[in-house]
Amino acid sequence: MAKIVLKKGKGESLKRFHPWVFSGAVHKMVLGKKEEEPSEGDIVEVYSHDNEYLGKGHYQVGSITVRILTFDNVEINSDFWYNMLLNAYREREALSFAEEGPQKTTAYRLVHGEGDFLPGLIIDIYGSVAVIQAHSAGMFLSRNEIAEALKKIYGSRLSAIYDKSAATAPFKAGLDLNDGFLWVADGIEEPVEDVVYENGNKFIVNWVEGQKTGFFLDQRDNRALVGKYAAGKRVLNLFCYTGGFSIYSLAGGAESVDSVDSSKKAMELVDRNVELNGSRYVEKHTSYCDDAIEFMRNCGADKYDMMIVDPPAFAKHRGALDNALRAYKRLNALAIEKIKSGGIIFTYSCSQVVDKHAFALAVFSAAAQTGRKVRILHRLTQPADHPVNIYHPEGEYLKGLVLYVE
Repeated sequence: MAKIVLKKGKGESLKRFHPWVFSGAVHKMVLGKKEEEPSEGDIVEVYSHDNEYLGKGHYQVGSITVRILTFDNVEINSDFWYNMLLNAYREREALSFAEEGPQKTTAYRLVHGEGDFLPGLIIDIYGSVAVIQAHSAGMFLSRNEIAEALKKIYGSRLSAIYDKSAATAPFKAGLDLNDGFLWVADGIEEPVEDVVYENGNKFIVNWVEGQKTGFFLDQRDNRALVGKYAAGKRVLNLFCYTGGFSIYSLAGGAESVDSVDSSKKAMELVDRNVELNGSRYVEKHTSYCDDAIEFMRNCGADKYDMMIVDPPAFAKHRGALDNALRAYKRLNALAIEKIKSGGIIFTYSCSQVVDKHAFALAVFSAAAQTGRKVRILHRLTQPADHPVNIYHPEGEYLKGLVLYVE
């Protein structure tokens, strides 16, 4: 096993259980008796400059050189994967996500990377299908052991395991990154989509063609809050994807809901989700396949009582931060300018490099630009099945504000 030796003083963050080793902290890499770089995805041991063992994890080429899997000197084997996934499962069970029965919430995140002490791994559960997404070469190489652990934990409640790492893989290890099923139970065809329940609402999830693993599970609690405010309101859902906020608005008694997204496939799925939840929703809902910003610019002022502004990540790395903050300011200024007096705006950022203070400042600047009186009603974040490792605050990536505009 390769040994990563850190520069003097660079092991302190690992002693505080932060799970990342950055490339700039590395003094040398030793494989056997020679200084040699390990292969991407290898499990490596990390030592301080004075030869103190610090942890063990996956090696990767890039700014994050090692993602620590354990600070204990234990073997990374099938028992390790089983125990780590079982711990994640037990937490979800305690939160009532793993319950069985009609109309329960049947879609949830089982593993949230660093939040579950498994950096580089995402596992989402959609009914009886588990969707795996590896964000590191090491997790990709471990996917079959992970799949075996899932089968052992879920037993007959699991019908298929789908690997969807290729679309988002940031690693370049010369691996075969074709998405596909790792396992399908005997006697069933490979499932492409299914209907899941979320707080009694129904959604079609397509893990093969959909974004991320097929659905944005991190907005579950925030969708429920939208539903509580929606009664009697004319709602605009921008960047709507498959219509999660739209369905909750309709279920909450909205007078009308307009859903906007530039993706034709997404809008087709919005319409299917609206119909799935009942014909009474169809007459209150209108889909627009359009650029969200252009749509908002062209819509009349005072048309909407409530807006949901949930754009994709404007910054995926720190170099894009300034541009992202300017984009959030422009977008929110337009929403604040357009909404009816007494209206409510739900606005979000899912960019990890944009922290909650920077996002709030961008929205403050947007409000000041419009000159309207704006109050913050709620500060929002991700749900309990997307936990934040207390030693890894970077895991708190989703932030939102609910605004009241006079």
